[in-house]
Formats: sequence, C-alpha cells, structure tokens
Amino acid sequence: MRFQNKIVLVTGSTRGIGKEIAFAFAKEGATAIIIGRTAEATDRVRDEIIDIGFAAESFACDVTNLANVTEIVNKILDKHKRVDILVNNAGITKDNLLLRMSEDDFQSVIDINLRGVFNCTKIVARAMLKEKAGRIINISSIIGITGNVGQANYAASKAGIIGFTKSVARELASRGITANAVAPGYIQTDMTAQMKSQVQEEILKRIPLGKLGTAQDVAGVCLFLASEQASYITGQTLIVDGGMAI
Repeated sequence: MRFQNKIVLVTGSTRGIGKEIAFAFAKEGATAIIIGRTAEATDRVRDEIIDIGFAAESFACDVTNLANVTEIVNKILDKHKRVDILVNNAGITKDNLLLRMSEDDFQSVIDINLRGVFNCTKIVARAMLKEKAGRIINISSIIGITGNVGQANYAASKAGIIGFTKSVARELASRGITANAVAPGYIQTDMTAQMKSQVQEEILKRIPLGKLGTAQDVAGVCLFLASEQASYITGQTLIVDGGMAI
C-alpha cells in the first residue's frame, strides 16, 4: 500500500488507460479522484472502485475550461486539503490527413490533449507548492516522438506535452515537486480492438517484443513515477512501447 492516504487525481479516467491508472492507485491505498466529461461515466467508475473495497470520488469536468477545473479542484481541496498526485490522461483523437483535416478537428484535439494538461497542472500545482511536495504525471504518446500519418493534430498535442513537462519540471523542482511524462505505444484498448487484423499484424511487425502493451503496463510506470523510488526523476519521458521506437 505505497500510496496509503494519498489523494490522486486522474483525468480521463472513465475508461482505457486512465481507468486502469485510477484502479492501480486505489488498490495501493490512495483515494482515486475520477475525472471525466459526464457524471454518469465518472460515477460508474467510482462505484466500481468502491465496490471492491477501495476509496474513490468522482467529478464531471471539462478540462478545457479553466474555470471548471478551478471549481472542481477547489472542491477536492476543501475536503482533502491537498492533491498529492496528478495524472493528466484526458485525450482524444480526430485523425485525418493534413490536407483534409479541418480547423475544428485540429483545435479540439489541441484543446483537450494539451490545453487540458495546462489547465489541470496550473491549478493543482498551486496546491502542491503550498505543500512543497507533489507528483505530476502527463500521459503523452509515442506518436508525439515519432509522428504518424493522419495524426498531425494528435502528434502535435502529445509532443507539446513532452515540452510542457520539461518546463514544468524545471519550474517546480525547487519545491519538491516532480513532473514526468509517459509515452505509451500501441496499447490494448477499445480503440485498438477495432483495428482490422491486417493492420494489427503490420503494427506487431514493428514492435520488437511482438505484442501490444496493456493498460496495466502504463499504470505500472505511473505508480513508479509517483513513488519514493522515483523521487530523483523529473523532466523525463518514459516510453512504454515494446521497443517500437528503437
């Protein structure tokens, strides 16, 4: 129970990688704060965690809206007085080739994937500064490092997260706060499950370990970065891709 009595806020935690991260922290003793776009979805995950005997709370929040983020974080602080760990995971894709990509599709991905990280980090960091402690973990992507056809918006947002993380790490280090990024490769999710078998086979050929990663693989890295064992690690990007980017 490495995170007994810790308060962990996880954005985009109603499904996929974010949900697994929230469960992983809860199972290690933390109170997992579930953040998602709708109360119905966040409450469902909260109840799932509580039903297996662990602590969780839930809030619907639009991470692109700074006022909304401020309101929700203040509610958490009113009750718990602090946020120990922030995991910025909320993200979307709206793929298309550059010449076919609309302004709205580009901007909406930037707003949720990158602006959302800015909003949540800015507000939560204020509370961490008062405590002179904290862990910030931003979920980037291997696509932010390598780029990908049809994902100029997504790649830009995820590359932006890496640069943002490095800057935040420099700004907050003197107050005992670390900031790191995690860059997953192809992970088994609802999204990858919808890929045609031929596409999956081509992807697997590019992965030295010969298999897709799991949400648990990503969650495990987040647990490490939030732990005391990673107290001297900041400003880094940990790639979880089975060797694809070698």
